[in-house]
Amino acid sequence: MDSSQGTPAPAVADLPNMPGTPAHLLAVHSHQGTGYSPLVDYGTWRVALLNYDSTLEVPTLDKMQRHNETDEVFVLLKGRCLLFLGDGAEQVERIYAEDLRPCLLYNVRRGVWHNHSLSKDAQVLVVENRDTTYDNSPFTSLTTAQQGELVRLCALAWGGQATAPAHGK
Repeated sequence: MDSSQGTPAPAVADLPNMPGTPAHLLAVHSHQGTGYSPLVDYGTWRVALLNYDSTLEVPTLDKMQRHNETDEVFVLLKGRCLLFLGDGAEQVERIYAEDLRPCLLYNVRRGVWHNHSLSKDAQVLVVENRDTTYDNSPFTSLTTAQQGELVRLCALAWGGQATAPAHGK
């Protein structure tokens, strides 16, 4: 779960299976809208897709979130994603950035403050516990200096830009 979560975007669709594949054997889902959308909930786990959302551009990021009861996994499928990690107990004391590489699994540990910024063409697979909610995932506000650090880290990772460059640049 992340700061852009809320009501799933209306661009979530169940796609048809290949001819001859019964629907009771396979469900195919997609998410073409902006932001976060949970697509599969089963047992204790959830799979979601996170797409670009203007609220996740670095100049607008003013908070981080942590999950008190679970890890959260991110896999970059396409585009660019900069994952920000905050070290600290009750508030963020130091910020790190990880420029995600496609098809690698990034496991954000339980209790770690985090947020992210995506390029306009980005899509990130998110795996988390199904019961991850705002009740067990508090936010903390970032100071003006910390927001400046996000901009600095983004420019360092993305070649002097405070937003993601087009994919492949």
